[in-house]
Amino acid sequence: MAKSAATEIDAGGRALRVSSFDRVIFPATRSTPDITKLQVVEYYLAVEDGIMRALRERPTTLERWPKGVHEGIVVSTREKGGGDAFFQKRVPRGAPDYLETATIEFPSGRTADEICPTEIAVVGWAAQMGTITFHPWPVRRADVDHPDEMRIDLDPQPGTDFDDAVRVAAEARKLLEELGYRGFPKTSGGRGVHIYVRIEPKWTFTDVRHAVIAFGRELERRMPDDVTVKWWKEERGEKVFIDYNQNARDRTIASAYSIRPRPGAPVSAPVEWDELPSVQPEHFTVTTMPARFAEIGDRQAQIDDVQHSLQPLLDMYERDETGDMPYPPDYPKMPGEPKRVQPSRARPDPEDAEASGEG
Repeated sequence: MAKSAATEIDAGGRALRVSSFDRVIFPATRSTPDITKLQVVEYYLAVEDGIMRALRERPTTLERWPKGVHEGIVVSTREKGGGDAFFQKRVPRGAPDYLETATIEFPSGRTADEICPTEIAVVGWAAQMGTITFHPWPVRRADVDHPDEMRIDLDPQPGTDFDDAVRVAAEARKLLEELGYRGFPKTSGGRGVHIYVRIEPKWTFTDVRHAVIAFGRELERRMPDDVTVKWWKEERGEKVFIDYNQNARDRTIASAYSIRPRPGAPVSAPVEWDELPSVQPEHFTVTTMPARFAEIGDRQAQIDDVQHSLQPLLDMYERDETGDMPYPPDYPKMPGEPKRVQPSRARPDPEDAEASGEG
């Protein structure tokens, strides 16, 4: 059997071997060419400053598509593994000796050593191993229990689209400014918009999650026809969902500059607030982003210049009488959490039924 083609490229001063470099990872579309494995690796090297600013010193889950992003590829889920594409939380076998790690703890109490990028060669190596998307934790390895980043995920629900997320982002910007926060928006690489805010690493994951719940509730009050924080899909309607649970422990968002596994190889692109209304997610791809990056640099270059206090949002959360919101279904029952059941399947509380004269 013939050996697969391989080549060697420079990755931050290290020699990086790329096997099967001509394998097509993203098939051509009407508007984009074939994207090979080598092009994926070279893309990440081309946006080095940006991707390292997003990943440096952060425990990172790898979303691997070693066979490429093709029709018929089976993706592993939390419920069923064994797919062609999968999320890897533990360090893969054969990792180079320069790869460093961080130990993180899952909600279950189990732990794992995740890769913790400290140089671009690590990113290049992960890409050569079939990683398409990098999912960093919102913590640094020096303190993995206290996030330094609040993430606001504007997630358009069925019947809404990217333009709706952009309209909500404009109001989110106003609210951030009122709070004295500086937010950094980016496209998700799909229909959504992500906004990152650096915070002082002194609060827990639960605190950060509560802060985003408070932020989302305020947006919902300001834009009731456009925004929802309802966890259950049956209650959301055609609105933009503020996915507060993306701030729970072990929940991550695709990093800035990460490639997304969609036709055309779109990437999650940092943008300026004022340019957000004039862009579309498909404008930013593996083939277009390197030129943009070379011309304007990293739109998040100043993200580490300031760290904000969560206290204003935590005060808002405490003033809100509606309390906590449900966690994802795979989480253990959390303190203060309401019933974790769809409203359409919920049974009346016996005390409520007695008070109303039912039963």
